[in-house]
Amino acid sequence: MTELTLIRQIRTQAARQRSKSLALGIGDDCAILYPPAGHELLVTTDFSLEDRHFRRAWHTPESVGHRCLARGLSDLAAMGAQPLAAFLSLAVPAECMHATRTRPAWVERFSNGLLALAEKHKTPLAGGDTAQAPGPQALADLLLLGSAPRGRSLRRGRARPGDLLYVTGALGGAAAELAALAAHPRRFARLHDDAPGHPHLFPQPRLAVGQALRQQKLATACIDLSDGLSTDLAHLCEESHVAAEVDAQALPLHPLTAGHADALHLALHGGEDYELLFTAPAATKVPARIAGVPVTPIGRILRLRRGGPAASLISANGLRTPLHPAGWEHFSKSGK
Repeated sequence: MTELTLIRQIRTQAARQRSKSLALGIGDDCAILYPPAGHELLVTTDFSLEDRHFRRAWHTPESVGHRCLARGLSDLAAMGAQPLAAFLSLAVPAECMHATRTRPAWVERFSNGLLALAEKHKTPLAGGDTAQAPGPQALADLLLLGSAPRGRSLRRGRARPGDLLYVTGALGGAAAELAALAAHPRRFARLHDDAPGHPHLFPQPRLAVGQALRQQKLATACIDLSDGLSTDLAHLCEESHVAAEVDAQALPLHPLTAGHADALHLALHGGEDYELLFTAPAATKVPARIAGVPVTPIGRILRLRRGGPAASLISANGLRTPLHPAGWEHFSKSGK
């Protein structure tokens, strides 16, 4: 497969996705977008780097493509946005372009996984770039544009003391599946499609939940759980200038954490769950399910006290301990 062949194939696949906001997509030097009247534009970008965010020896190409787009869609979900368009810059080693009689090229399968999720969430791929990687590792950079009514986007910095803290879905499943994948990668080699129940390989961005939180004016603040609950809660508290406490017993543990001695650790620090963590006034009646996704109250927002921890964890016996950020952080000595 050549670069031109790849571009033609992606263009053909992307052309199936129709959007009123996309006036001109792949084919010209620039895309042309028409954001809805009265809406603001939201922009997010994410790298997906081989041996940092995925391993070709572990992840199927379809999973890599899916995960690449899901990360950015989750950012839009956290702000209650509607996706407008995606732009993919992809650099792969030459071997990723090679196909056989029985198997498509790695890059073709990657684009199939990405575009399947794009179609599911009505997110047209409007452009990007391709190149041969200078080394043996693949990398992808995805830029996503979204929109929300002007002044109505959800933010991290609007939580207030007295608000309750909620989380969607279940926690720890992505980290548990990653551990299983690392131990037995061949068991997952046949997972080529968006398979339910695989929170690491095929995470599900909570776009409909985020939009409902915005439309129904339920949330005061919101963030997606990409780096781990402990780390992302710290981000929310820092932006809102508040503190928080989390009830350990209230945390909804993913079924994949069953049998793990460190299930609570996976839920607090594992990362890549791509659920939404949000706050709402105590007087607000938050449904138990939003857009079909379970919603669980897990704690509350407090005033930030000088010298006190930004977040605390309350154990089953009532013991309160500081909840320090221990999720993912680039450039840290531990890599966490």
